[in-house]
Amino acid sequence: MLPRILILLFISAFIAPAHAQTADPQREQVRAAIEAAERGNFDAAQYAALARHPLYGWIEYAALRRDIDILSNTQAQAFLARYRGQAVVEAFREIWLAALSRRQDWPAFRAAWSSSIDSDSLRCAELDARQATGAADAQWVSDAQALWRSTGKALPSTCDAPFALLAAKGGLPPALRWERIEKAAAEWQPAVMRSAARGLPSDDFALANDYAAFFEAVHERALTWPKTERSRRIASHGLARLAKSVPMAAEAQLEKYASALGFTPEDRNRVLYQAALWTVASYEPESARRLNAVPEVAYDERLHEWRAREAMARSDWRAALAAIRKMGDKQRNDSRWKYFEARLSELTGDQTGAQALYRDAARKAEFHGFLAADRIGATYALCPWQPADPPAMKGTIARDPAIVRAVALYQLDRRGWAQREWEDALSRFDDTQRRLAVAVAQDNGWFDRAVFALGKQPDELRLYTLRFPLHHDATIRREAARNRLDPAWIAAEIRAESVFDPRARSHANALGLMQVVPGTGMTVARRLGLAWGGAESLYDADTNIVLGSAYLRQLLDTYGGQPYFAIAGYNAGPAPLARWQSQRPGMDPDFWIETISYKETREYVARVLAFSVIYDWRLNGDALPLSDRMRGRTDAPRKKFACPLVEPPAPATAPAASTRR
Repeated sequence: MLPRILILLFISAFIAPAHAQTADPQREQVRAAIEAAERGNFDAAQYAALARHPLYGWIEYAALRRDIDILSNTQAQAFLARYRGQAVVEAFREIWLAALSRRQDWPAFRAAWSSSIDSDSLRCAELDARQATGAADAQWVSDAQALWRSTGKALPSTCDAPFALLAAKGGLPPALRWERIEKAAAEWQPAVMRSAARGLPSDDFALANDYAAFFEAVHERALTWPKTERSRRIASHGLARLAKSVPMAAEAQLEKYASALGFTPEDRNRVLYQAALWTVASYEPESARRLNAVPEVAYDERLHEWRAREAMARSDWRAALAAIRKMGDKQRNDSRWKYFEARLSELTGDQTGAQALYRDAARKAEFHGFLAADRIGATYALCPWQPADPPAMKGTIARDPAIVRAVALYQLDRRGWAQREWEDALSRFDDTQRRLAVAVAQDNGWFDRAVFALGKQPDELRLYTLRFPLHHDATIRREAARNRLDPAWIAAEIRAESVFDPRARSHANALGLMQVVPGTGMTVARRLGLAWGGAESLYDADTNIVLGSAYLRQLLDTYGGQPYFAIAGYNAGPAPLARWQSQRPGMDPDFWIETISYKETREYVARVLAFSVIYDWRLNGDALPLSDRMRGRTDAPRKKFACPLVEPPAPATAPAASTRR
């Protein structure tokens, strides 16, 4: 490893002052070195000037990873020793262990092993290594059995050999095989059930395979299964799986199997629950009847909320209110359901009760809290917390070697590597250090750390300037004016879509700040008379905001100037939106949003609208009322923010000295 003084000297040059992005003069050389290493033509002499760079370990990692299957033990051990204590070592250890497993170099595998490895594939390879080196002792058997019974889902193929040896040693008696079969049944995994059955006595083997076949296609042979707890429970899980896809079929056959096998109430309820859940999620005509068929004892939070939504979708306000009042205290006290209990109380004539509920819900700076405040004409509740941390403390965090590497890797668009360094740093930090690390990341353009690293302590949710960053605000304001949009809405869309990451990319190939799909970007660009630079142009922040904002305007025009429809369409697309509009025409926006059948879109619409209020506060100090905002009304009197009486945050304790794991 490099002498610590050299590392600190480099870090002092690398870290920029607070609120300014770092400017590593060697960044492009590092990028080129990593790319050369990945191509297999890295020449250390050519990049000698980088030898003391904090990321040199990752450059070496890239080179070693490319040649991992021909790497010598000496080279690997030298790398592990050279960067001991750094995140790059654990990244390398995983690929090195996988390579050693393929080579079956078990002594080297054991020498490189770390108990911190949590990969099932590597844990099974470690069992192979111990067996091959004469260490398949009683502890080996116990460890292999623990892995066998750890899940009912499929395990990697690398587990086949140690499990075969475990069986040969008598370590997989029928009871253990049945334990895994029953876990697999609860997970609806017939293939795992069949695999676990191998090695059972012939009669048990045949029965276990018939159990598995029931999950693939419900059959009447189950009527003659042994009348045991296992048979009825497996049949119940099989019917529950059927209920998810064909509720009517499961419902029609339930009594037959329940009677033959002696189902308990729990077994029946398991099937009824799935039939109700997968019917109500689409608001099918049988929804209310199937919900009512599920006994109250089988209700969980998920089914409670769907019962309330189903009644709302039918505008049956009394039934919806009754559904909310059957929720447990924790769920009922959430601002969402407190708001709707108030709203429904109001609709059913209890004005006094509604007012009290609205006042309580309005204390939360959330979508339903803002709506509640609007219903009673209250100011919006917002209690920003700005801890008085000494600037020197933030500087100390900024100079932490792992944070330096994490930020540098993020700026090179090496997100997975950056995440490893970040997690390594946070594993050593207390709450104050973690919060300051988020601020350092944000100073360097890495904004999503506030989303993923804050919230472990309740007060951290009040760090609004960190949790709701503002970047590219001049472009946002310009495009908002050009498209006659509220800039707070555009900022909220960016926060919801990418957390201001210009290189964000979704599984659906939506790109950039506003997650614009290339096909949409091309269409909008042509409509605007702009040159289309291809999908890569969507990674340019200015281009993305131009096209994303114009697309929002297009949706707003398409859907009658109603932002809540436009936001739903932006997330889900036109076909689902058209279905939801046709199902509940004329419904008030708050009820319409809550009854969106897609959980992702339902929460997305509420999130973007709430974020819009907070960004309005960040941009202007006050806000357009949410009730007007979601209807596209822009001329309403603006609302102020105030902090209701809250307990002050506990004094921050001095951070402990940073130490490596």
